[in-house]
Amino acid sequence: MKKGKTAVLLMNVGSPDEPTVPAVRKYLTEFLNDKRVIDLPWLLRKFLVNVIIIPFRVKNSTGLYKQLWTKKGSPLIYYSEELKQKLQVQLGSLFEVFVGMRYGNPSYKKALSEIKKKGFEKIVLVPLYPQHAMSTTETSLVAAEKEIKEQGIHAEIFEVEQFYDNPKFVDAFAEQVRKYNLSDFDHIIFSYHGLPNRHVEKCHPGIKVENCSCRNALPEHGKFCYHATSYETTRLIASKLNLKESDYTVSFQSRLSNNWLTPFTDAVLQEKLEEGKKNILVLAPSFVTDCLETILEIGVEYGEEFKQKGGNKVQLVESLNTGDRWVEILAEMVISQLNT
Repeated sequence: MKKGKTAVLLMNVGSPDEPTVPAVRKYLTEFLNDKRVIDLPWLLRKFLVNVIIIPFRVKNSTGLYKQLWTKKGSPLIYYSEELKQKLQVQLGSLFEVFVGMRYGNPSYKKALSEIKKKGFEKIVLVPLYPQHAMSTTETSLVAAEKEIKEQGIHAEIFEVEQFYDNPKFVDAFAEQVRKYNLSDFDHIIFSYHGLPNRHVEKCHPGIKVENCSCRNALPEHGKFCYHATSYETTRLIASKLNLKESDYTVSFQSRLSNNWLTPFTDAVLQEKLEEGKKNILVLAPSFVTDCLETILEIGVEYGEEFKQKGGNKVQLVESLNTGDRWVEILAEMVISQLNT
């Protein structure tokens, strides 16, 4: 028994094991069949995912992962492993840090199995998503809780929830932006991962996304609404940077249909280009770790398309990744959770 010691489980979405069609198909099958990712009736979800989406997207997705891959592998995975090592040093000997991806490897199930073998008295679950969403924070915590029960792990469980409004998190993202000379850019875009409108409307039944007041201020019903907290994240970071409302735009990327959160990032880029804004700075505060959606989608795809249409530059602001400030913030969140 690890008496007095605490296990810390860092959780993120995950990545294929390698950039091959079989590996990507396996990853997408696990990911997209999650009822909290595609929240449709079971039969419809199975048909849509396994008969339509995966067969038609797997080759293209594999090509994207091939572009993303480095000698160290998938950025999301190696950044997570490096973060684990740095957080371990920061927390010290009374803690042991583990990494468990919601889908793929390293598996959260294997991490919890190792935690069980070592007999920790306390476990802190840390989903690495600043804003709560059914398809990220919720599915990670629910899956971990279920696995803890099924494995018969007897430990006190603590959970770190959304942290978009943590002042030090806000400061850290603002610091990343300050690495660039803002006067070199005509506009700033805060790009968040997209979600189906129905996902966020489940947080506040009867209030449609297009009618919500959250674009101007965080409403009482929006405390755990991804759309509302994305706008609040933007306001907090923009305030730290002394930005005027005209200096920036909030947008959403990675959509699968037009019934997802708007405005879409690629559409905003086109709009700004038509306004004569040819140098755009983009930050993605729904990601604490750079991955396919930031490195490739924003940094490469949007950037190349922007140039082809006459723009000069789309500059991606690097995420927090394994920065010392971020490691310190994570450690503080873990310790704070144990003390509540």
